[in-house]
Amino acid sequence: MSLRQTLLLVMILLAATAARAQDGELLEYQQEIGGGVGVSSYLGDANGGFMKHPGLMATALWRRNLNARMVIKAYAAMGHISGNTKGVYIPIDPSSGTAAGGEESQLIEFSRNIAGAGAQFELNFLGYGMGAAYKGLSRWTPYLLAGLGFTVGFGGGGTTAGGLNVPLGVGFRYKLRPRLNIGIEWTVNFTTCDKLDDADYSTKLNDPYAIKSDFIKNKDCYMKTFVFVTYDISPKYRKCNN
Repeated sequence: MSLRQTLLLVMILLAATAARAQDGELLEYQQEIGGGVGVSSYLGDANGGFMKHPGLMATALWRRNLNARMVIKAYAAMGHISGNTKGVYIPIDPSSGTAAGGEESQLIEFSRNIAGAGAQFELNFLGYGMGAAYKGLSRWTPYLLAGLGFTVGFGGGGTTAGGLNVPLGVGFRYKLRPRLNIGIEWTVNFTTCDKLDDADYSTKLNDPYAIKSDFIKNKDCYMKTFVFVTYDISPKYRKCNN
């Protein structure tokens, strides 16, 4: 199954599960604001390992709770990514026609900042919230997320470059108090950009093997892992029966 087919399948499963969520679930508050801190890690031609060369990252977020299971989230984040080609064969000229793909380039290193923003849809496994037992709400829940955003890489001697990103991830939320939430989230962000790892070298890491790219195929991606704290705002309108 291709990456594009996998993404489509995840979207369909999210939509199908969300359709079964009850719209009439009672929530005391409709929105959350807060932020988080954690690490970001690059995945691309200069780093094929999981969570190698982690850098600090911070994020601000806003959630709109549609009901106890479905959430729309907007976020803005900034972090740091780095990597090098140690142990990775990068040819100087991938189109040289030689069996080895050309002469090996020098060691390439990069250290860059990334900034991004976007919107995500979250689907809670359990009805999330606090209240009377008849509401059937849980103070904790794991969740899935998917969305669309934009990422820019800058600094480190390379050119500023950016593109769309498609985040997929999982998280866990816990309602510490009636209006205070804590949690942890992990996402992998597939981008349409192949220059997030750009650095001041004659051999570039965008398309180093001359392999045809398409949308997010053979492009840079990065992971984010962070803990967050949010506070509930916007109390739900309560009709007075008197």
